[in-house]
Amino acid sequence: MLVAGCDVGSLTAEAVVMEDGTILGSEIIRVRPRAELSARDVMSKLLDRLGLSFDDIVFCVSTGYGRETISFADDNLSEISCHGYGAHWLVPSIRTVIDVGGQDCKAIRVDGEGHLMDFVMNDKCAAGTGRSLELMSESLGVDVSELGPVAEEAEEAVVITNQCSIFAEMEIAQFMCEERSFADIAAGINESMAKRVKGLVGRVGVEKDVGVTGGVSKNAGVVKNLEALLKVKFVEFPEDPQIIGALGAALFAGEGAARSKGP
Repeated sequence: MLVAGCDVGSLTAEAVVMEDGTILGSEIIRVRPRAELSARDVMSKLLDRLGLSFDDIVFCVSTGYGRETISFADDNLSEISCHGYGAHWLVPSIRTVIDVGGQDCKAIRVDGEGHLMDFVMNDKCAAGTGRSLELMSESLGVDVSELGPVAEEAEEAVVITNQCSIFAEMEIAQFMCEERSFADIAAGINESMAKRVKGLVGRVGVEKDVGVTGGVSKNAGVVKNLEALLKVKFVEFPEDPQIIGALGAALFAGEGAARSKGP
């Protein structure tokens, strides 16, 4: 039985197709102007690669921004539930999930079955999100993917004091005028990001094991700093941490398909 999950975020969209509890494949793209276009594009790319069509999918669950507008989905659920469920399915010992997305950051607590117990998310400010990280890296003149590797060469990380992303960009510009090294500034950006996320996680509490999902999980500099601040070693997922929201949606799709099939 083929099921699918589709997660449309503010910066990227992900899709996962599963068959009888096994992941057949996944896909990640940059978002399109509308959630429906993003969802259809990422699903089409994945299905084409697997040699499948939309008609082959028995049940699909959408999550993320605009999840209610995705016409081919049979149901929709919050990304908070999907990230928690997907992370727990991959690593059953997980109890805390930190999801750092493009426009928001969430700290999620789950029980022994991966069901949501509690969560907190950032306010409307973009501080502590993937977009904030992109803005600061653009100020430095490097791609966001380079922040981690560049920061490894730092001798003394700069201290970015402003919580607001706009004012933080101004601080970075000042550091560049002072001819501080790119490595020191990159390290300061990663540390600043980690401190913002740590403050959010503290509001829901940390229960081991802990995992980080979302695109920012691929920034080794942020992850390393956050581990140090929280005094915990994050689990390593056997799948790309960026697809975990879509994976959770696909798992819920499997349950939905079983219910619709009946006894």
